[in-house]
Amino acid sequence: MRWSNRLRRWGVWLRTPEGGGPPARPALIGLVIALALMGGALAVLPMSKPQPHLTPLSPELRESIAQRAAARKARAKLRRIVNGRVQPRKVRVPHAAGGRYAVAPGTSHAPRGAKGRVIRYMVEVERGLPFGVRAFAAAVHRTLNDPRGWGHGGRLRFVRVDRPPVRLRVALASPALTDRQCVPLRTNGVLSCWNGRRSIVNALRWGQGAATYGGDLASYREYMINHEVGLALGHPRRSCTAPGRPAPVMARQTISLAGCLPNPWPHPGAAPASGGQQRPEPAGGHGSAR
Repeated sequence: MRWSNRLRRWGVWLRTPEGGGPPARPALIGLVIALALMGGALAVLPMSKPQPHLTPLSPELRESIAQRAAARKARAKLRRIVNGRVQPRKVRVPHAAGGRYAVAPGTSHAPRGAKGRVIRYMVEVERGLPFGVRAFAAAVHRTLNDPRGWGHGGRLRFVRVDRPPVRLRVALASPALTDRQCVPLRTNGVLSCWNGRRSIVNALRWGQGAATYGGDLASYREYMINHEVGLALGHPRRSCTAPGRPAPVMARQTISLAGCLPNPWPHPGAAPASGGQQRPEPAGGHGSAR
């Protein structure tokens, strides 16, 4: 609003008296202008809100709140314990990701004192998946060098490297990339395979598990690694030998247990490595899809 309009609202007219002379009522006009300026300034000042009075919590109340939070955390952890193991959280996996692999950097040697023929291998994770390449590489290396694994009894020892030559590659791939790289096998977005060069672990299964293993995602991940690497090492596919007994690790346990019990290990009777259960976080010709 223009100043003249503001002044008219106060009944003040800016004019000179007839015959000339100084403007009428200059003191009143100056007062009105000053009041108008003050009103405009006040209009743009933010109104401060009254601050609520906060009463400090008593030590007893703070302790009670901390105890309830700790109890909720303990209950959540108990819900994730299956077969005596704290399970990794399930992860939602996209159907397709970056389409290219990132190689786990560095070298991981076999445990001290391990014997047997050295198997050099690489670990790859498709870019864009919700899994870290280092975490996946650590899980693969821990599983392959477990005494219950393929190196049992000093047969083999696995060394992870980040450049060729290698005997095999263990790759974590999205369902879309798994389907492409497993051709002519039909993985249908849900299975894994050995394609003659890579042991391809389907990231959907790595993140969600399989119905045959129930809530034991940690053991299922170990099965995926051991099964696909077993194919790369030349071990043939097997079937359930007797209902109620542990399934052979080379059985297609993702699809069906056929009456057997879930078993992720080639040599389940061996003692596990010291502290060797997988920690949760936060794998010639074509094989067959699992």
